[in-house]
Amino acid sequence: MEKENLNLTRSQEYALEVLDLVQNGTQEMSLADALGEYHENDIALAILVMDEDERRILYDALDDDMLALVIEFVELPTAYLDELELDRRARILEKMEPSLAVEYLKELERHERHRHLRLFTKETRENIFLLASFDEDEIGSRMSDNFITVTEADGVRGAMSKLVREAAEHDNVSTLFVIDEEGKFVGAIDLKDLIVARSDTPLSDIIRTNFPTVETEELVDECIIRLLSYSEDSIPVLDHDGVLVGVLTDDILADLTREDFEEDYARLAGLSGEEHIEEGLSASVKARLPWLAVLFFLGFIVSGVVGFFEGVVSELTLLVSFQSLILGMAGNVGTQSLAVTIRMLADDRAGKGAKLRQVLKEMGVGLFNGSIMALGSFVLVLGYLTLLRGEAFTSSLLVAFSIAIALVLSMLLSGMFGSVIPMLFQKIGIDPAVASGPFITTVSDLVAVITYYGLAGVLLKFLL
Repeated sequence: MEKENLNLTRSQEYALEVLDLVQNGTQEMSLADALGEYHENDIALAILVMDEDERRILYDALDDDMLALVIEFVELPTAYLDELELDRRARILEKMEPSLAVEYLKELERHERHRHLRLFTKETRENIFLLASFDEDEIGSRMSDNFITVTEADGVRGAMSKLVREAAEHDNVSTLFVIDEEGKFVGAIDLKDLIVARSDTPLSDIIRTNFPTVETEELVDECIIRLLSYSEDSIPVLDHDGVLVGVLTDDILADLTREDFEEDYARLAGLSGEEHIEEGLSASVKARLPWLAVLFFLGFIVSGVVGFFEGVVSELTLLVSFQSLILGMAGNVGTQSLAVTIRMLADDRAGKGAKLRQVLKEMGVGLFNGSIMALGSFVLVLGYLTLLRGEAFTSSLLVAFSIAIALVLSMLLSGMFGSVIPMLFQKIGIDPAVASGPFITTVSDLVAVITYYGLAGVLLKFLL
């Protein structure tokens, strides 16, 4: 089959070319030179479809720097690192982002971890120990040592010389960071400003002293949105004394954003945290069971409320036919309000006034949309019951009126709960995303059931 008929992306095409090079070799140049024409991500995609023998050929063809970059692009690098000899594995880990090396080392047995650490340089060991000292949800555990520092005393000429010397080891050169004699952060210099500056220009003239920073112990999910809003290639990470200890590169920020999104998405789906596709049965059960238990309890309450109105249902069984309509609309409104509110709460700048306006807005949206849906449902239900089913006009009017009013009230209240509940969760220190879609839907069901059957019961008492 022709390649163009496979409907492949450009990266997949390149990955297949890499696979073909490894399997069949190249006559024009060495395999190492041929592979050097491809991006590390394309080679990483090719690794996923290679067998072990083919991967070993690839490993031998790539130098340590290139292989480290390739493995960084693999989502689950542990299996591929394990295929390398210990000495080379240690060299590759040293060239990878320190946070990735820490993740790998944490998975090893204690004696294996020490075997690797003995092969690292003193500087690498210090970086790894520093990152490992922070919790996984703290910024300090994800920072990189890929940055270049200068001092004001270096001047423009000295800063350029230092940049040229260290550019091979630290390729994150779009921003240089200025520190004082104690290592405390002073400011940042854009590479462009350094290049165009005259050699006799004081370095202080091109330093941005108001550059955004983050502290090592700040939590990722509490500051990631703020950091992204600056659109900087690198964000300096400071300790509690203001000393520059690392940076967050744009690659790290992208990874943190993706992980934060995936975790929130999992919670919105009713999971206690991110569940990876590679997890086994027991891990998946543990991830899903807690919220299922909570939802089961809430669902039991909803069923009990329906049972409480058994007398109303027995008097007018037509009510049951439209129960799912009320519950479905209430759940949809609650989920929509939840999604919008969580986006608002992710903005650290949102104050009490913004939160109050959000609640009122969602209630207003629920009220107006509910009124429109109520009007339409009243006409449709009344016409359906009287004209198509031949039901008595009085009972048909009661059901249609109950549905219309229940839609208005349930959509109004669901909009309120969909915005208030995540705010309350945030107030007591729980991730607002835990107010998951299934949780809000179940709460909305409870509101809708009480509204629908309660209103129908009142109308039954006075009209029939």
